[in-house]
Formats: sequence, C-alpha cells, structure tokens
Amino acid sequence: MSIVAQVIAQSDDAARFLSRTELDKLDNFFKSGETRLRVAQILAQNEQNIVEEGSRRFWKIVPNTPSNSGDPKKTALCQRDQSWYLRLITYAVLAGNTKPLEDIGVDGMREMYTSLGVPVSNIGTCMRCLKEVASGMMNREEAAIAGPYFDYLIRAMY
Repeated sequence: MSIVAQVIAQSDDAARFLSRTELDKLDNFFKSGETRLRVAQILAQNEQNIVEEGSRRFWKIVPNTPSNSGDPKKTALCQRDQSWYLRLITYAVLAGNTKPLEDIGVDGMREMYTSLGVPVSNIGTCMRCLKEVASGMMNREEAAIAGPYFDYLIRAMY
C-alpha cells in the first residue's frame, strides 16, 4: 500500500480529516516523486549490471556458495533471485514504504533458502553488495531514498 493510501486509510478509519502532520507527509511524498521515479529508472535500467557486479563482489567475500559453485544453473537461479529482490526494492521506492517487501513474506524466503541449504546470511551479504553497486550509480539524494529498502532486506536476512 502506498503512503497515500496508508494516510488516507488511517484518517478514514478514525473518521477525521487529515492532520497537518499527515498532509505534510503527503506533501513530502509528492515532492520526492520525481526523485523516486529516477531511482526506479536507475535500478530498472541497470538491473543486469547491478546483479552481475554485485555477484562478483559477493563471491569475493563468500567464495564458497552455491551461486559460485561452477554450476551455471545455480548461478542463473541465484542471479534471478537477486533481480527479483531488486525489482521489489523498485516497487518499495515507488510506493514510499516497505509494504511491497513485507508482502513477499521475508520469513518464508528465509525458510526457503534454509531448506535449499543456502546460508541465509549469504543473502544479506549479497544484498549489501547489490546496494553498494546500485548506490554507486546514484547521487546522494537518490541513494538515500533507495538505501532503506535495501537495508530492510539486509536486516531481514540476519
């Protein structure tokens, strides 16, 4: 749910008009819209480069991992997942909150990786590498918008 829908739902549930604080929150959200769109475009247009470079950085930190086992199928599956996370981060950036990330069920993802024998902390480390690469493609303001959504996934994997 976007920040707009959240603020309106909260106000409606309380049967009241929006407060000054809520209106300011919406004003800030709308003012940041152009930057959030730029961030989403950067992530989408550079997805392959972010995933490939992020993987290289991850393998330097954790060389003994399924995605770096020499099995091209495992590498492709892991990089597919990384692209998926990047897409979800893009949705969160546009929505202005973590709801798109929460909806995927981070707990379920941890269970899935555990059942596949992939150390969950590897996912967090990999997300940190993706964040570094993506942030390097952005200015400070853009990186500050995207960063918390990467951090949400990183924290969830430790």
